[in-house]
Amino acid sequence: MAKVEKVKTPKPQELSQIDFRPPTTDWMDTPTVIKPGNFCWGSKEKDLLTIGLPNPRQWSPADEDWKLPEGWETTIIEGMAERLAKYRSFKIFMDICVRCGACADKCHFYIATGDPKNMPVLRAELIRSIYKKYFTTSGKFLGKLAGARELNEDVLKEWWSYFFQCTECRRCSVFCPYGIDQAEVTIIGRELLNLVGLNIDWISGPVANCYMKGNHLGLEPHAIAGNIETMCDDIEDITGVRVNPTFNRKGAEILFITPSGDLLGEPGIQTCMGYLMLFHELGLDYTWSTYASEGGNFGFFTSNDMAKRLNYKIYAEAKRLGVKWILGGECGHMWRVLNQYMDTWHGPADFLEVPKSPITGTVFENAKSTKMIHISEFTADLIKHKKLNLDPSRNDHLKVTFHDSCNPSRGMGLLDEPREVIKAVCNNFYEMPENTIREKTFCCGSGSGLNASENMEQRMRGGLPRANAVKYVKEKHGVNMLANICAVDRAALPALMDYWNPGVGVTGVTELVANALVMKGEKERETNLRFEDLPGKGGDE
Repeated sequence: MAKVEKVKTPKPQELSQIDFRPPTTDWMDTPTVIKPGNFCWGSKEKDLLTIGLPNPRQWSPADEDWKLPEGWETTIIEGMAERLAKYRSFKIFMDICVRCGACADKCHFYIATGDPKNMPVLRAELIRSIYKKYFTTSGKFLGKLAGARELNEDVLKEWWSYFFQCTECRRCSVFCPYGIDQAEVTIIGRELLNLVGLNIDWISGPVANCYMKGNHLGLEPHAIAGNIETMCDDIEDITGVRVNPTFNRKGAEILFITPSGDLLGEPGIQTCMGYLMLFHELGLDYTWSTYASEGGNFGFFTSNDMAKRLNYKIYAEAKRLGVKWILGGECGHMWRVLNQYMDTWHGPADFLEVPKSPITGTVFENAKSTKMIHISEFTADLIKHKKLNLDPSRNDHLKVTFHDSCNPSRGMGLLDEPREVIKAVCNNFYEMPENTIREKTFCCGSGSGLNASENMEQRMRGGLPRANAVKYVKEKHGVNMLANICAVDRAALPALMDYWNPGVGVTGVTELVANALVMKGEKERETNLRFEDLPGKGGDE
């Protein structure tokens, strides 16, 4: 196996020099360059064995020989035929695109690389050209004249390179006049690659962990409970209030599920501390699960079947514990999976009740089928009914902007509630430019399993459009904090901000809530959840 060289990420001045001149060769004749810093490591053999995916072996994208199984071409073509028959949308998307180019300059990877194959329309053409060759009459007889080509190893490596340069953010779909969802094309492309054992380590590894241990990080039950208990110690140090969560408690009204990224590493743990403080203050009858301990779903970046498998654990645990409904934390793909796919996979969760806030009495009719609501919906409802004692001046040292995470915004329509929460707990809130937020939001550049460390150049490129929008409000309003409601964002955006916008921090919305929350019986607070002095305290006096 070839040794992958370590590369230094180019400086921002170099990375911002983007060449939009098209190649001198036709796209079919332009070779794919797999360059260190721009790709993720290949899947580990043990992980593919764990989750039962084909062709487990040790391999590297830097190798000339990818150790493909015998007859792999037939496997891919048969897999495509199966999906064309199974997913009507896939066939429609293959047939109706008129190459108008409305999506071309909407992809953050195209904007930041100038590579035409990162245009959503051309990325889809990578797979459409094979569809035409093997499934259309014109392609079979006219070949390249009809936009068709033979499937070979060069094509397969091109697929792998560009389908893992798509974060499935779906921004391009907002602008498509035909409503083509290019993320669905990427999903199919990745499914086909998986049929011959081509995945990346930072997807198959978390999927295997989740399958075996219940969460992407592979945390054991005692580690989960221990991490949360440590957060409770910190909360007591800051507020003087002891929070006592329960784990795996049968008969609780609510099961709380959050992404495992909130259990380990900053700034996720501060967001998690915010959940603990909020629920304690409300006296909420809820429990954590140390078995279904992951809201996120990296299976979604592998195949629909894998996503279905991992999503069900949440509902199996809700049934085992006998809860009434489910409350979910700040996550991205958890919510797209729930709102767009779950009913098709499992049907309505009829053994649960429609979520009803025990504090305000609000019935969340929008969750009638999933029986699960987002923490931002829950908190915005509390604020609307004036159920929280808040002191937004505790966040006065922050000038905050909000990043609409792709899946909750475009996939769930969660646009206003996080803003209502932020405005209630912060006195200084500024929106980024209109064409970069809400349903038109730019991606963090590290979604869909691309938030590894070995592809940092690719991530910094992909995140450039988002970073530029933050730079605008930083220079105009002095913004120094980027809020979001996604664990991948909280993991990926700090590196992006340090690279493009030094001095801008990253936070979950619930951390801001907890800083402003005046708890019953608390001591006079002097620090926020990061043990930094509050305005007017410590060094600010």
